[in-house]
Amino acid sequence: MVSVGTVVWLASELMFFAALFAMYFTLRAASPEMWATETAKLNVPFALINTIILVSSSFSCQLGVFRAEDLKPRRTGGLFNLKEWGMVEWFVLTVILGSIFVSVQAYEYTELVAHGIAMNSNAYGSVFYMTTGFHGLHVAGGLIAFMLIIGRALIARKFGHFEATGAIVVSYYWHFVDVVWIALFAIIYFLK
Repeated sequence: MVSVGTVVWLASELMFFAALFAMYFTLRAASPEMWATETAKLNVPFALINTIILVSSSFSCQLGVFRAEDLKPRRTGGLFNLKEWGMVEWFVLTVILGSIFVSVQAYEYTELVAHGIAMNSNAYGSVFYMTTGFHGLHVAGGLIAFMLIIGRALIARKFGHFEATGAIVVSYYWHFVDVVWIALFAIIYFLK
């Protein structure tokens, strides 16, 4: 039941991001010259590296889900023996990668403001910060959810299907956020 509820909620989130995409394309169609000028200021290689970091967090998340499904919350071997990592270790790595993504995105914002792209500078700035900013808020929400799942796993006397289900539905959300970013990245940074 929790999985179905999460999927229905993610469908509503999809509609929210669809509205943001519609706003982006509408304003872009109204001011193509502005888009050409402003997108030239974007640091595509920098954003690509940040995208790779976020996408790699989906892999660590899924490895944590596999461990949760095996009811293996914590590692059974040494810290550097990745084969013996449990869900907690993989989710901690996911939180680290997601935190790096958000931090790099914040740094990118400061660089863009220094180059004259601010939220209130023009339509491009407004759309750029709204789409990527709302995505960043969703990533931050996912990081909080991961920390709650990690905390629950650490205090649970017996890690069972209840805890595993929580880990699985958080992974649904995380994969959704990653897919949305891939679409945003392709549209904002590559679509000319």
